[in-house]
Amino acid sequence: MKRWQRIARSSHACPILSSSGIESLSADEHELETSCEESTGCAEELPAGEGSSGSGSGSPSSSSSSNSEDDSDTEESDTRRSDEEQEKKESRPVCNESDGADCLPHCEHCRKENAQREQVTPRKLSGGQYLMKLDAEGTYECSVTGLIFEVNKAVTINYSLLSWSKYAGLVKAPWVVGGPLFDVRCEAPSALTSIAFPHSLCLGDGGSHPAFKVLHIKGAGAAMEPSTDFSASHVRWLVSSLSPVGPLIRSEEPLLYHGVVILYKAIDDDPSLLFRVYVATNNDSFIKDISRTVKHSKKKFIKIDKPPVCQKLLQNGKRYRLICEPEAEITPEEIEFVDGSLLKLKSYIEVYFEKPDDFTLSLVELDSDAVVWKAKLRESDWIHYDQNKNEQTRIPSSVKRRKSTNSFSEEEKHCSKKQRSNNYTDGIKSRSLLTDQQLMVIAKLFGVEWKEIAIECLEMEMKDIQQIQANEEEVNIQKFLMLSKWREREQSNGTAQALCNRLREKVSYEIVQALEGFLAE
Repeated sequence: MKRWQRIARSSHACPILSSSGIESLSADEHELETSCEESTGCAEELPAGEGSSGSGSGSPSSSSSSNSEDDSDTEESDTRRSDEEQEKKESRPVCNESDGADCLPHCEHCRKENAQREQVTPRKLSGGQYLMKLDAEGTYECSVTGLIFEVNKAVTINYSLLSWSKYAGLVKAPWVVGGPLFDVRCEAPSALTSIAFPHSLCLGDGGSHPAFKVLHIKGAGAAMEPSTDFSASHVRWLVSSLSPVGPLIRSEEPLLYHGVVILYKAIDDDPSLLFRVYVATNNDSFIKDISRTVKHSKKKFIKIDKPPVCQKLLQNGKRYRLICEPEAEITPEEIEFVDGSLLKLKSYIEVYFEKPDDFTLSLVELDSDAVVWKAKLRESDWIHYDQNKNEQTRIPSSVKRRKSTNSFSEEEKHCSKKQRSNNYTDGIKSRSLLTDQQLMVIAKLFGVEWKEIAIECLEMEMKDIQQIQANEEEVNIQKFLMLSKWREREQSNGTAQALCNRLREKVSYEIVQALEGFLAE
């Protein structure tokens, strides 16, 4: 099967042309260059200031029943700095699926492709910027954002994630947002021949024939430029000039999205529990907008880390219900899903408990009663962040310490007989030692920067790495031995949780997702 699907150039689908990408307000609001080169081909010029198509196939009113919070457009410099610090703590983009190495369990509907390209972990700069230095001609995939760059020589590329809502007036019906929006810069623009953008849509097994274009923002206006081809996960565009760019899609069939559910908990002195539940497309720009909206809320929130990916595709216009066990106050109980990428007000569902307790949330499709997403929430998910002083529902700390110490000693005894075990007295998976098999999975996910990560994040010494390389030629085995040495040094703390905590800010989302998967087993 070909790596890219060519699109017929007709009068309708002509040259037209799916977690983590972190953006700060300073990166999003900087002044756009107006001296960009004019694009060629059959690009459609769009003046600025014309009416927006809203959410495309779904209108903003369809989600008005959900509560919304306005995203502030102006910030003081000290707030901007605090935002950047918070961004470093946020989870990585939820999904940057690639053909070569999926960061999530592969969609059963999408066709599987086996494109070979090198993954590179970029350097993170201030203001949500990323810097990627490429040493030679080739095709490279960013392990953080999912962008794929094709270059004809050594080059340095600088890029950042932007918000679609600020450019909503430039997206015209019947076109709708297809994936994240990026501002891409390059020291030698001619060296960057093409960019492939990750998209958030499920295109099935290849029988779907959507039309893709790329919105190329130039100064106060924009052009809709043709894409060259697309795959199950990306839309490819030949670079005409560099400025903010992102994929758009038009389809005669209902759009199916890879979706995510993101949870936030209010932090205050009230003993009750208040949560926000956001249902979104797996689009980094959309997800980042949600993060910014929550940070600018009058209430203080923390993000609850639960597997966010929906197990069933989301469809524009379909209705979904959030169910809680035991029962809680849910407002609204039902929503009509629309891609809210272009909406400044991000809709959410509010969940309220008067008396704190463990509970399960499920998002259900009304038409079929199929469970789209489900998560079990426990007090331990937020207790170490929480400022609530609800003492009557908590086990005294002395009892907790005694209980977990006994539990841990039992695990150590069991692990001494057999490293992999599923029978823990407390059922706390975060304290189980990583197995050789799990370490090999992580080793294979490391990119070319594994030595730098080992030194910076795992506090390994260069002499240890050199010794490993001298004794073993195969690179994946070298990575495995490095991780084994870390596990041996950490002893009882050589767990998936400990490794995830050390690597989270520096490695690809695939690695974080794999480690979180080990915790959920």
